[in-house]
Amino acid sequence: MGLSRKEPFLLLLGVSALLLGGSAGSSSHSLRYFATIVSEPGQEVPQFFSVGYVDDQQFVSYDAKAKRRVPAVPWIRKVDKDDPQYWERNSQIVWNTEQVFRGSLVNNARYYNQSGGSHTWQQMYGCELRGDGSKGGYRQFAYDGRDYISFDKETLTYTAADVPAQNTKRKWEAEPAIAQGRKVYLEEICIEWLQRYLDYGKESLLRTDKPEVKVTRKEDYDGMETLICRVGGFYPKEIDITWTKDGEVWMQDVFHGLVSPNSDGTYYTWRSVMVDPKESERYKCHVEHDGLPNPVDVAWEEPDSNLGIIIGCVVGVLLLIGVMAGIYFKKRQDGYKAAAASDQGSNSSGTGTAVPI
Repeated sequence: MGLSRKEPFLLLLGVSALLLGGSAGSSSHSLRYFATIVSEPGQEVPQFFSVGYVDDQQFVSYDAKAKRRVPAVPWIRKVDKDDPQYWERNSQIVWNTEQVFRGSLVNNARYYNQSGGSHTWQQMYGCELRGDGSKGGYRQFAYDGRDYISFDKETLTYTAADVPAQNTKRKWEAEPAIAQGRKVYLEEICIEWLQRYLDYGKESLLRTDKPEVKVTRKEDYDGMETLICRVGGFYPKEIDITWTKDGEVWMQDVFHGLVSPNSDGTYYTWRSVMVDPKESERYKCHVEHDGLPNPVDVAWEEPDSNLGIIIGCVVGVLLLIGVMAGIYFKKRQDGYKAAAASDQGSNSSGTGTAVPI
């Protein structure tokens, strides 16, 4: 079965590619491109995919049938005015990449002595502007979901992950001009475009949404209890959450969930800690985020008692029943009196009949 265009590219990357997939830290920004080609038995033409991300927002993709780079968000259309050839130029670059990838599949099958089967060849490259003002850049490749080779822009060399990858390393290092061009791209051109994209999409990319923090509690089977710190509705994705005990960072019996996206573009996550119920008040959830002017510390609090509200509601209902009952019986009494007078009048005349109330 072929891969759907909607399947996450990161799931196909090698281990180190996954580690490089996120932003470098608080207030950092990244520009990343992913390209994947997949060959499967019985499939004449390998499937090719390419996407681009600014931070965690996809802003471009590639229509392989039309051979065109296409926008994925409205703000990228602002480039049309500044650079009319942008789409044509990038479409050509991605198409060239597709052709090179097809050759890489053939070469790698030969390096690994493979014949037939399903195989993938992937590339991830990009740059980052970190919160401390420093910059970073990387370009690496994976074959069949495992690290294959990566580029070191400082030494202009390549690091092969295994023996077959040494073939690619020798071939690429024999062309130093290509390595120099990749270094210039990562350190200069990529950074310039990242800054431009951040300006185009600043309303969504540079916003900060304050996290909402809530601590809940659940009892465990062994007499212990778990405090759960739920943090949601925040943007950007980078957030620092720790449990503290008496003001000191506490790491024992602490578990955490992944930072996951909400449908509105914000994120949510959680941290839990197992504690002795007698000491639960000593623990606090410490949260630091760009959307917060200062870090917050949230402890679990006993819910307010609803007994007073319940008693008030019961008394109110009883009073209401009493009033309604008084009105009802008064109406009944008045009705009977009217009926008695009517009966007496009718009987005395001998011409009328008592009318039921």
